[in-house]
Amino acid sequence: MTQSLSFLCISTFFKGNEFLRSCKQAGNTVYLLTNKKLEHKPWAREFIDEVFYLEEKPDGSFSMDEIIAGLAYMMRSKKVDRIVALDDFDVEKAAHLREHFRIAGMGQTTSRHFRDKLAMRMKAQEAGVKVPMFTSLFNDHDIFEFTQKVTFPCVVKPRSEASATGIKKVYNSEQLWEVVHHLGDKRHEYLVEQFRPGDVFHVDSLSVDGKFVFTRCSQYLSTPMEVAHGGGIFRSVTVPFGSKDDKALQKANTQVMKAFGMKYSASHSEFIKDHETGEIIFLETASRVGGANLAEMVEASSGINLWREWAKIETAMAKGEDYTLPAVENNYSGIIISLSNQQHPNTESFNDSEIYWRIDLEYHIGFIVKSNSREKVVELLDNYAQKIYDNFHASAPIPDKSAH
Repeated sequence: MTQSLSFLCISTFFKGNEFLRSCKQAGNTVYLLTNKKLEHKPWAREFIDEVFYLEEKPDGSFSMDEIIAGLAYMMRSKKVDRIVALDDFDVEKAAHLREHFRIAGMGQTTSRHFRDKLAMRMKAQEAGVKVPMFTSLFNDHDIFEFTQKVTFPCVVKPRSEASATGIKKVYNSEQLWEVVHHLGDKRHEYLVEQFRPGDVFHVDSLSVDGKFVFTRCSQYLSTPMEVAHGGGIFRSVTVPFGSKDDKALQKANTQVMKAFGMKYSASHSEFIKDHETGEIIFLETASRVGGANLAEMVEASSGINLWREWAKIETAMAKGEDYTLPAVENNYSGIIISLSNQQHPNTESFNDSEIYWRIDLEYHIGFIVKSNSREKVVELLDNYAQKIYDNFHASAPIPDKSAH
């Protein structure tokens, strides 16, 4: 009889139901640790053995001391074999808990490479992966040296926020110093890097034993930064299979994961293809499934549900068993999502047979389309973008702090 394992899944945002479901179906005991504010969200409760809640501090953070004390109390009567972070913001919590309770998996040093943008760039550069010119904001002289060498514009980024939250673009050294002084005692939590105009790509993968068992490359048609700061319409499409870009992205992603010490997990990495040089430049990575419904887009293209397969990989690795990936399809898919000026937009006029998925979220409109023709996918995304912009589109300013 195969052993039953206990998984503590941490998600302080509402996501990961398919992981929880798959983890339970694999015969595991599943515990969920989440934000008390999310108590009434539609979690897949029939696949969760017990839910534990965290209370937010006034600044929106959580006390690690309280989490450790709570888990220590829980572990007096319950066993925890594995800890999995389902969201970017929980990667550090999970690593801290694994280290404290000596539970197998990614520790704090490795997890930094998947959360801290400064650690990412330093480690990638050390491994020979191309990154934008950057510097930390620790030392005034280092910043001055950077301003003498770099070609502006540049972007000041938080080291550990997800998505495009908190990014500020600066066009000269005076503006950079203004931002640095404005950050005050928080400046050590940021870095500055050269803004490289180019096409932005995302690479969504599954790793087992330090090797990729599945990878899908896609291109943002509107970058997350443009959407967040310009109120744009979010779009992405599968990269042509076997193309020069596809091969270059897969090669760069392999370099990054090897350098960062990835053993087994889902991962979501972003790269830029420099308009001037054509080089593939590493931007950032995360040891989790991509957000913004990109998992559904990948599934439309490949038939692979990243959440489900990640749960199976975690289970197989914990039990010392082999993992087998299901058969992979090679269709093209694309996603388009926008804020809507209507609470429940009527999307009946979007009725193409290629529609695979529709977003079900108030004040949003969005679709995933699927076809064996990439040209057809791009054509639909272009048509939908115009139609949404003319009839439904709304925009909202990005908050200073991440609100997911």
